[in-house]
Amino acid sequence: MRYDTKIYMRTVEPGVYDPVTGNYGVPKISEVEQMAAIQDTGEERMKLLYGKISQGSLTIQLQNHYDDPFDRIRIGEKLYTVDMSRRLRIKQIYVVSEVQE
Repeated sequence: MRYDTKIYMRTVEPGVYDPVTGNYGVPKISEVEQMAAIQDTGEERMKLLYGKISQGSLTIQLQNHYDDPFDRIRIGEKLYTVDMSRRLRIKQIYVVSEVQE
């Protein structure tokens, strides 16, 4: 299995509230790069997880554990949310689905 795809663990800190205008400032986005092996999620696993076939679902495998908190995973220009996480002895597996922002 090749860990040849760059993924980014994204954390978003909301902007500061401005009471004069009633708006929030620009959020601060920070990303940590990881190398991962990515495959499509199989139909059987999708049926178990979602109860249906879900487009845009991927299975991501990291060679080591990732312990820092994060909000989303970015692969290329697409954002994904974690639906399931499994921590194995030396690896970490995420089943993710695409989100629109």
